[in-house]
Amino acid sequence: MSLDQALQHLKIDGWYVMEGIIPANEVDAVRESVEQVTVVHRNPNAPDGIGHVPGFIRYDQSIAPYLADQRMLALVEALLGPHVRVSFTTGTINYPGNERGGWHSDWPFNQNNAGHIPAPYPDAMMHITTLWMLSPFTCENGGTLIVPGSHRSNNNPTGNNGIAPDSPYPTEMQATGRAGSVLVMDSRMWHATAPNRTGQPRTSVVVRYAPWWLNLDVLMAGSDERARIVDEAGGTENKVPPIPPDVYDAFPNDVKPLFRHWVREDTL
Repeated sequence: MSLDQALQHLKIDGWYVMEGIIPANEVDAVRESVEQVTVVHRNPNAPDGIGHVPGFIRYDQSIAPYLADQRMLALVEALLGPHVRVSFTTGTINYPGNERGGWHSDWPFNQNNAGHIPAPYPDAMMHITTLWMLSPFTCENGGTLIVPGSHRSNNNPTGNNGIAPDSPYPTEMQATGRAGSVLVMDSRMWHATAPNRTGQPRTSVVVRYAPWWLNLDVLMAGSDERARIVDEAGGTENKVPPIPPDVYDAFPNDVKPLFRHWVREDTL
């Protein structure tokens, strides 16, 4: 598809799969690295059967060279404007036998987060979620469940909108694609973890892109916004760990602008 066709697909349906962003002869090495690092740094609070590593880029930079791919940036900047930033990188693996997850929209539209945009939402794209497929995404191995068009709703099942989060939805489908492809979604899109019914892990890295004007400080430990909105209010919010300067310095030059806002001396 052309850029215009991809944009139309995203604006109408809320999702699109970009193929071949990671070359076929390189994707295996990235997948193996991601799987090894996820074993070491897995979030112990993740659901059973899910490998989940917040702030993945600080631990493993194997995917970094591809994040500023010109096809990807052209699409993201056409939707969010210039000077986009990466808000999250998360290693995510569906291991064999994992259970189906609940319907939700991603930050800042998940109403369970302290730093959410209150519903009803304006009908505007403000954040983009991408899933970098390091394994093929299939219906059998847990290709992400989505509800096409749900990004145009002014609420989602985390906001008590009348839809049971744990129940199938009549128009749901699974996003599928070859390894090396990227699933691009409006972050308002209703989506859920799908069960992996195969004997192999379904491996990905989730990378979310934000416009320059979207305040990310609520995600940052030690910020005033996090203190007021999360800590003092007793709320729950994602925490994105900082990127140490030595890790940042090793990024390709075209990738550095996407991460410079997260660079801090390592205090973890």
